[in-house]
Amino acid sequence: MRESEIDYQAVFQALPSMVALFTPGLEYADVNEAFLRGLGRRRDQVVGHGLADAFPDDPRDPGVTGMRKLRDSLRWVAATGERDAMTLHRYDVESPDRPGVWEERYWSTVCVPVLGADGRVAWLLHWEQDLTELVRNHGGRSGAAGRATVLEAELYRRARELQEVNERLRKAHAREREVALHLQEAMLPVPDPLPLRHAAVRYRPAVGFLNVCGDWYDLVDRPDGRVAVAVGDVVGSGLVAACVMGQLRSALSAACRVADHPARALEALDLYARSVDGAESTTATLAVIDHTGRTISYSSAGHLPAALMRPDGTVDFLDGATDPPLGARPEHADRLQRETAFTEGSVLVLYTDGLVERRGEDIDAGLARLADSLARHRGGDPDALADALLADLTPPAGATDDTALVVLGL
Repeated sequence: MRESEIDYQAVFQALPSMVALFTPGLEYADVNEAFLRGLGRRRDQVVGHGLADAFPDDPRDPGVTGMRKLRDSLRWVAATGERDAMTLHRYDVESPDRPGVWEERYWSTVCVPVLGADGRVAWLLHWEQDLTELVRNHGGRSGAAGRATVLEAELYRRARELQEVNERLRKAHAREREVALHLQEAMLPVPDPLPLRHAAVRYRPAVGFLNVCGDWYDLVDRPDGRVAVAVGDVVGSGLVAACVMGQLRSALSAACRVADHPARALEALDLYARSVDGAESTTATLAVIDHTGRTISYSSAGHLPAALMRPDGTVDFLDGATDPPLGARPEHADRLQRETAFTEGSVLVLYTDGLVERRGEDIDAGLARLADSLARHRGGDPDALADALLADLTPPAGATDDTALVVLGL
């Protein structure tokens, strides 16, 4: 049978377990018949409504916060794109026949992301199983039934403890992300305006808890009057990535000031990266602009190619000098370098993968989007162009990886 012949809506409705489909904004997009039967609701009472509106927690019992925990789980899945299984937990449901009367219920829940064509979270699939009868304490039982009751109570107690630990880990992760972002921002420089150039820089963290704080940019005014510009991307996330990023950015900034050529600066950075834990496989690209001779010398350590837009809107990707990432070779080796000419009015753009990469998509499609956006917005100053690129290329739900961006007017 071909996939086109399968009626997935019918399959969804026929599932024996309770299943709901949410939008990333936590609004019910659809529910199956088992869900409606299990909760005693009509479709119009659920679909189109927000989670908290359709199933609020019992306002008279603030100690029962199951629906709030479910909300946190769904938000986690929407932000990270990761599956989340909640431990056995309690949330009570208002009786459909007796408003104001809440029924004690116990549930096992799993939330799963559904990705769209662009690789972003488009929907949230929520599966749950009603375990009320299993957990409910049947007083007065003896023998095997009594032992089962004790086991059920212990299972529920341990599940609640595990859920509390899970929530503490989420909060700790969120705090770490906030600290890492502050550290990242503190270590990224703000370029000073110079008569020979005008630069715009942007840093945008990923929308979720993962893949943040490994990207950097830098601009260096060399003693010989040339300008060096670099971007890089550290593998990893959080405080560790932010600290590694700071070390590598500082090392490359120093190397740019003394090395005659960008390849030599990256060779020095490669040697340094081998002594820094967590720096392996970092990518970086470095370009040195000579405004007098109107040339750009560049070298890349496994990074995406810089884009050079000519005044007529033609875009060239500087991909002629790409070597493996830092520390990726078994032994240190000389790096490639190329040179290209530019005309006055050109624009050089360096960026990290959060701007162009999409899950499940060939990188050439992202580079084509970048070239198209540059051409459509040519003529604007670097600040306007940087904002336009972010607006055009960032998915509506936000990027799932960091983005560092440098736009340099030549």
